[in-house]
Amino acid sequence: MYFAALLARTEDGWEASDTELDDVETLSDLAELAREASPDDDTVLVLIEQEDSWFGVVRIDGEEDPRIFVSDAAAAARSSYGEILLTDELLGRDPDDQDDLDALDLDGTEDGEEEEDEDDSAAGTVGGGSAEAVPHGPVGDAGILDDLGVGEKELRSLSSDAVTEIADALGASEVLETVR
Repeated sequence: MYFAALLARTEDGWEASDTELDDVETLSDLAELAREASPDDDTVLVLIEQEDSWFGVVRIDGEEDPRIFVSDAAAAARSSYGEILLTDELLGRDPDDQDDLDALDLDGTEDGEEEEDEDDSAAGTVGGGSAEAVPHGPVGDAGILDDLGVGEKELRSLSSDAVTEIADALGASEVLETVR
């Protein structure tokens, strides 16, 4: 089960709104949805949580590029909502490399490729541009909420009910509960 909410910072404090992600297919769609929640180009946070599996924070500050933190990339990669957040840039992949690999015809060479991918993952790298090569653990900008009172170490240590803990730290728990 998923929970997703938008927290928009206004001059009067935080405003929360429940958000439906069914029509969101890309990070650009998500950023557009967030920007619509704040007509004054204030900070908007998109908080997404899948039970105790993973959580993600997307921060939109006006027209700047979205900043993203995902608590467990491997778990998020198995989720349609997580896939929206796991961009090639976030995972350290070159999208051109992925296109090149998709175009290859590997008749009879799969065995050698698998061994190479295993070596890459054992070395702790995101190997070969493979969709399965998603790191376990957090990815992205762990300092995304530093200026809002949630430090990098604290963000990385959150696990179950992370969205509520983030809202508590921001002083937005009451408004978040209205949309939960």
